[in-house]
Amino acid sequence: MMTVTKPGLQSTLQGPPRRGYRHLGIPYAGPADPLSHALANRLVGNALSASALEITYGGFAGEFREDCSLAITGAYGQILVSGMAMPAHTTLHLKAGDQIEITQSEHGMRAYLAIHSGFEAETFFGSGSTYLPAEFGGLDGRALKAGDELSANQSAVFASTLETPPDYRPAFSNAVGLRACASAESNLLIGQDRALLFEETFIAGRQATRMGIAMTGHKLSPNSDGKMKSAPVFPGTIQCPPSGIPVILLCDAQTTGGYPRIASIARCDRHLLGQIRPGDHIRLLERSPEAALQDSAAKQKQLNDWLLT
Repeated sequence: MMTVTKPGLQSTLQGPPRRGYRHLGIPYAGPADPLSHALANRLVGNALSASALEITYGGFAGEFREDCSLAITGAYGQILVSGMAMPAHTTLHLKAGDQIEITQSEHGMRAYLAIHSGFEAETFFGSGSTYLPAEFGGLDGRALKAGDELSANQSAVFASTLETPPDYRPAFSNAVGLRACASAESNLLIGQDRALLFEETFIAGRQATRMGIAMTGHKLSPNSDGKMKSAPVFPGTIQCPPSGIPVILLCDAQTTGGYPRIASIARCDRHLLGQIRPGDHIRLLERSPEAALQDSAAKQKQLNDWLLT
């Protein structure tokens, strides 16, 4: 259905997260930005978690062998179809022989390309999402490369043309505020450290991947002897290793960890983590668990007005 001609820095097939397997040490995987992933699928009439392409830093190109309906959301520069500029957040109807190119965005990190009926992906532990560290799911458990052939689950032609309403289109910049709550070992932060965590601006370090994002610019010193027993962690957990540089865990991160869990990103803002790139500014906005739950419910209700209609 589509031949990959330029894979970009890292492009993978991502569908639903792997839920129910963390006790076996299997992370969620799935899209780093699940909101943009869902918006792309919505535009082509798919289930919101259908398998789609996650494209990191643009630089992707492909050629279609069959007619196809697709949509692109997330962080993108230019979208070119056979050399002609096309919009994002809109259903695009391509013909056999058409070529698509997605250039690097100025802000944000990942674009999502969905086709009607979804891409075929190898199912592992209930999901076709690519998990690169263990090399399963997606296409041979790896990032795409030039010459790869991707197929649709069924016909890739969608009869409708949809547009994401403007109010539902995420905007990305080089600064992000993330609502966050105290976590299991927040009590190990004393004095100035707690003020630093929630009152100062951090900078995303070079380690900004699907595994995690290092928060540089300030060092913390949790009151820990470094011998903490391993405990459960999840995407959004912020750990502080002996280096003093906090790390926000993302979708591909491990299921347990032995470093203090000093905070956790509220569920309503976790989709933003997938768009943070090295050098971006990060500010944590402290919330109580009750306030975070209220924010999450309100945001989900608003999104459902579009995503579930």
